[in-house]
Amino acid sequence: MEIRNFCIIAHIDHGKSTLADRMLELSGTVQKREMKAQLLDKMDLEREKGITIKLTPVQMKWTAKGDEYELNLIDTPGHVDFSYEVSRSLTACEGVLLVVDATQGIQAQTLANLYLALEADLKIIPVLNKIDLPAADVGRVSAEVIKLIGCKKEEILLSSAKTGEGVREILDAVVERVPAPKESEDEALRALIFDSYYDDYRGVVLYVRVFDGTLKSGAEIKMMASGGEGLALEVGFLSPGFNKKKVLGNGEIGYIVTNLRSTSEAKVGDTVTTKRDSAEDSLAGYKEVSPFVYAGIFPPSNELYPQLKEALERLSLSDAALQFTPENSQVLGFGFRVGFLGLLHLEIIKERLEREYNIDVIITNPGTDYKVLLTNGEMMEVQSASELPDAQKIEAIEEPWVKAEVLTPKAYLGAVIELVLKIRGIQNNMEFVDENLTIVHFRAPLATLLTDFYDQLKSVTSGYGSLNYDLDGYQQEDLVRVDFYVASEKVDALSLITHRANAVNLGQDIVKRLKEIIPRQMFKVSLQAGIGGKFIARADLSAMRKNVTGHLYGGDISRKKKLLQKQAKGKERMKKFGKVEIPNDTFAVLLKKD
Repeated sequence: MEIRNFCIIAHIDHGKSTLADRMLELSGTVQKREMKAQLLDKMDLEREKGITIKLTPVQMKWTAKGDEYELNLIDTPGHVDFSYEVSRSLTACEGVLLVVDATQGIQAQTLANLYLALEADLKIIPVLNKIDLPAADVGRVSAEVIKLIGCKKEEILLSSAKTGEGVREILDAVVERVPAPKESEDEALRALIFDSYYDDYRGVVLYVRVFDGTLKSGAEIKMMASGGEGLALEVGFLSPGFNKKKVLGNGEIGYIVTNLRSTSEAKVGDTVTTKRDSAEDSLAGYKEVSPFVYAGIFPPSNELYPQLKEALERLSLSDAALQFTPENSQVLGFGFRVGFLGLLHLEIIKERLEREYNIDVIITNPGTDYKVLLTNGEMMEVQSASELPDAQKIEAIEEPWVKAEVLTPKAYLGAVIELVLKIRGIQNNMEFVDENLTIVHFRAPLATLLTDFYDQLKSVTSGYGSLNYDLDGYQQEDLVRVDFYVASEKVDALSLITHRANAVNLGQDIVKRLKEIIPRQMFKVSLQAGIGGKFIARADLSAMRKNVTGHLYGGDISRKKKLLQKQAKGKERMKKFGKVEIPNDTFAVLLKKD
């Protein structure tokens, strides 16, 4: 049977999952009575937020010109935080559907995903979706697509995934335009793992694309990079449930149920071969995923620490990008330093911990990693301000920079450039897609993008601006560590790394907010921000005062003075030995700019 392997790429919310739903319905893969919206999005979170988080493969049968074809589709996420899922899907395919919303046009992630597809040398089929909406501007968006990929107007397919209009033509175009997998003369099995996850009942399940040879159910398998060995207990394809078959052939996409105990034995990007007839060379694989953002995750009480550890371990089995190490904080106790691919990834993990494992977690200020050159010539990496050595031992600090692009209508260009300069960004150049749409290319420190740059961008562009970014090495900057003191005691969990020019404003802002968050004590509490030994901001939390002279109804004034002096001495004594409890929600409040 003829095989076609393809995936759908688009900006977030341009209709990928809905288009996949219509394809499954039209090809008869899923019966109408079993159909539901976002069928391939299995997580509740994906349905609620209306976004795809995990890639999902599915097989369909389609008849074109009297011949039956096997179509293997991979539905991919659209958000910048999950672009590593997209790049993995592209390696397993020969063609790609580039879906563009006919009301919004080209967006930043459309460009980013297109570049990935061009890099992988795939056949690109442009599709304009949502043509049924009154706001759809087919002429303008078609011109943008033609300028972007250099195709002809008649090559652009028009569809409405909601109504099903044009979906039949898309499936016919996949058969016609996407090349079939290359036939291999090599009989030794080579299959690329493009995703893996841990199933509570089945164990480790691998999603693979077979490039050479065949894989039979029950065969002994070997991972060429990790050296892990196991059994292929079951092989088959997804449509969208598990469908067993005896053999996975050359060019097919399917799954392998293994007897492996952990996904670390079969990493994404590894090559599967058989133990008996091993292949000589492994397939190219993928780049290792490096986290951009680091944050501390702590349980509300130390008794829940083992539960949190187990939950993170289980989450990391199905999320190759999640990395964590134990951390100890004097305020929050025992927890973990966790690496994420972006703030959405952080939010998704937090919600999954709360929903799937029933653990309310405290998340500290998200930051990034820094390279510190010491005076003795050594280079060390730190992921939080509390890990920084003394200022006297530091020669220089390097922070990660990103190359980014903002896609915006021309009317908002001035506001976008102003916003870029505000975050210490350096504008490189501008591209004009058409008379209305502009791409602003710039470089900026990653740390300044993490807080609320995306929210501000949406605000200044009335929701039309979109952002895409990629890591672009490290750069030496004048960075300092800002420490915060509560009642003269340093709180390491609140420490931040920032540029010296922003340090005073940031220190004053956080001290002001701490004054509102920390409850008043029976004694006066000083709140301070400092760099090294120099304080840059201070606020005092006034003491709660008991009226000790209220019961006096007359007599000499010296009686009142005596009682007030006694109270003052008591408060001084309390100040020496009193401890200030910092509320758990302090970090959540500090994260919010407003």
